[in-house]
Amino acid sequence: MDSVSIVRDESTSGTHFVGNLRLEWAVRCSVGMVRETNEDAALALPGTYLLADGMGGHDSGEVASEAALLTLAGVESSGELIETQKSLIDLLDQAQTRISEIETATERRAGTTATGAVLVTVEEEPHWLILNIGDSRTYRFQHGTLQQLTRDHSQVQDFIDAGFLTPEDARTDPRRNVITRALGAGMIDPVADYFSTVALPGDVLLMCSDGLTGELPDDEIARILGEGEGAVQTADDLVEAALALGAHDNVTVIVVDVHESVSTIRMPAVDDVETVTADDVETVTVDDVETVTADDVVSAEAPVPTGESAEPAEPAEPAAAAAAPELGAEEAGDPAGDR
Repeated sequence: MDSVSIVRDESTSGTHFVGNLRLEWAVRCSVGMVRETNEDAALALPGTYLLADGMGGHDSGEVASEAALLTLAGVESSGELIETQKSLIDLLDQAQTRISEIETATERRAGTTATGAVLVTVEEEPHWLILNIGDSRTYRFQHGTLQQLTRDHSQVQDFIDAGFLTPEDARTDPRRNVITRALGAGMIDPVADYFSTVALPGDVLLMCSDGLTGELPDDEIARILGEGEGAVQTADDLVEAALALGAHDNVTVIVVDVHESVSTIRMPAVDDVETVTADDVETVTVDDVETVTADDVVSAEAPVPTGESAEPAEPAEPAAAAAAPELGAEEAGDPAGDR
């Protein structure tokens, strides 16, 4: 990979053909109605969709989110789940080092969340490997049900899990912006959560920063996704809904519509990207990434159950020596940083 384009303050969309899947995707990234700078960033590559929400200000958070995505862009999609997870663990370590260097250079606290989905292979079937660190989220919309695949690394989520807060109360709690894991932000050796779930035609994946979920409750997000207007219109509608409510933070969404490919010729990953407004898309060269191979990785994949649920699953143990747990339709988805 020679270069990638980081999306910031842009709308862009395209089609990726990976294996037997056609992935219609769209990214929309807005500074919002209050903030002066946009510290969110997004990246869409064939079979790899990543989002980061930086913190620390223009010369810190913006740089941190970009550094994280440029590093994670080194992951290869359509590989085996365990090898891809090991690669992501190594790349996140590299991103942490880069951001620590930014903090040293700027003498400011810099950090970022990261979430996203990478297409992998499990027993010759396509699966999504979901990663998460911080409070940006990845959702799946399947058969009319919205399912949060990730678990927020935040103080209020810890209080919800302990039974001290309800999800409704957490939306207005003054501690709602305090996160417990991030890349950088003065945190030492942060660990991401990993999950796997089968990639099915008809599904819609949504990755978003907390600028969206801070404005829209899950039922409103589900309503917009359920309208089925396609990735571009859905991304626009989500961001416009957040803007209409004041958009107190930067708002970024990635929407991926999963379809079965009708082509048997275009099997390799192809990047057919259409940019809607690309005046200021920044192209940055990715450094060569050396992947550190971990030994003795044991698969711990679980069968995919059926049914419907909007509750996130318990995250996997952060050790590199176990495969990401698999999420079914009934499953899905700590250092303080005040953003």
